[in-house]
Amino acid sequence: MTVRWSVLLLGTCFVVPMGSALAAPADVVRDLASRVGPIVGQASTCQNIAQGRVQTIVDQFGEVIRQASSSNGERDLLVRSFNGYIADGRSRVAASQVNCQMAEQQLAELERSLSQQQSAAPVIPFTLAPSTAAASTQPTAKLPPPLPHGVSDTEIRFGTVIPFSGVRKEPARQMKLGIETAFNRANDAGGINGRKLRLIAADDAYDPSRTLAAMTQLYEKDQVFGFIGNMGTANNAVAIPYALERRALFFAPYSGSAVVRHDPPDRYVFNYRASYAEETAAIVHYLMKVRRIPAKQIAVFAQNDAYGDDGANGVAKAFRSLGINDPIIRYGFPRGTLEVDEAVSKLKAQTKPPIKAVIMIATDRAAAKFIEKTHDAVPGLIYANISAVGSSSLAAELTLLGPKYTDGVIVTQGVPSVAGYSSLVLDYKTALAKYFPGEAPDYTSLEGFISASILIQALKQTTPLETERLVDTLEAMRSIDLGLGSALSFGRAEHQASHKIWGTALDETGTYQAIELE
Repeated sequence: MTVRWSVLLLGTCFVVPMGSALAAPADVVRDLASRVGPIVGQASTCQNIAQGRVQTIVDQFGEVIRQASSSNGERDLLVRSFNGYIADGRSRVAASQVNCQMAEQQLAELERSLSQQQSAAPVIPFTLAPSTAAASTQPTAKLPPPLPHGVSDTEIRFGTVIPFSGVRKEPARQMKLGIETAFNRANDAGGINGRKLRLIAADDAYDPSRTLAAMTQLYEKDQVFGFIGNMGTANNAVAIPYALERRALFFAPYSGSAVVRHDPPDRYVFNYRASYAEETAAIVHYLMKVRRIPAKQIAVFAQNDAYGDDGANGVAKAFRSLGINDPIIRYGFPRGTLEVDEAVSKLKAQTKPPIKAVIMIATDRAAAKFIEKTHDAVPGLIYANISAVGSSSLAAELTLLGPKYTDGVIVTQGVPSVAGYSSLVLDYKTALAKYFPGEAPDYTSLEGFISASILIQALKQTTPLETERLVDTLEAMRSIDLGLGSALSFGRAEHQASHKIWGTALDETGTYQAIELE
């Protein structure tokens, strides 16, 4: 294997002997990454430097990494190393305000060296760099900037990893439906500067052990630009590191967990929805302040995983904010199952004092099974679910059981009522009817529609289109107006657009009606 980059830096030529390159290509590439990466990182922060130039270097070096790697593992290590040096370059600019004129000079020197190597040695495009003096007399080749990963002349591809099989398949279907509704509407209006948006989905069956393979398929085989609407807390815990290593946008995952909300936020991760902690806080406030139920008569029914833990921790935090430090009463069940009998038995055994409300951090079918088995045994219970339960599928499950099972069922939402008349909801229902006739409006698909609509606005404002500029565009978006009736915005330290919680309750027909949580 011949490593084809033997270059220069910082205004002078750094030459790597070709013998060394032949002896240990990965080591040579790693050394070059430590020199090329900071230049790329610094240049990528300068607004006066066309990002196509930067991307050309990144893509060319990526090919060098591919050729120098003896295995996928070695390639991934080299990619992470190169990305780390790019990040170092970016952070140097942030810390010391490196002069962008100097960054431009360094980038131009690198381009000149590569240009001369290409013209001088067509068989081995990148050989020894000429001297700086000689380089300065040669014209810089005008290379057309390559298109970003996942972008062609006609389309922009996004991926989503969601469970088309297993216990979460209906919310997954709805999320995909909502995103595609927004994409189709944008495409009919001309797309993104003439390019059509395309969504490609991969199924991980709600199984985190299958998430990495699904992410890899989308990024490497399907060549997606970024990700949108990924589902599942434990699944996102696997997916996000993969996206971050590749500096790929990870937009609006269907999760309110802390896994997708770091402080400070991960640069490439953006959320639309409110967090589970915010939803559970709203539920606790409603139960204690509006319904006058004391904390000792409120229990938590939560899936035994990171999703359930996140919701349960949110309840405990809400209690502490009210000066209540007693441990929460928690009933659990295994992840991805309907095995709720143990939780049902514990609830029935809790008689002094009796439980009057259960905050549910569960999936739709598990929640419905728990309600079915406790409804008659513990009359008058309030069942308060967070939005990730899957509103429509929960309603469908309970309606099949009979009208009485919808009584007392509450779901908090990260979106307004689908029966409402805000301009956003009307736009959504009109588009849904046009592109997917026969599909009923749904809270999950509405969330997908809203998330995709925000992304579409950002894509239209990003020229030229590449990930770093798109992230900068998103971080600069204030007062995003979708006709939602609630303020949406991002910032460098704020990667969550909405903090609004809406309340809904099922009536005897299985229809959600709006309720006031305050």
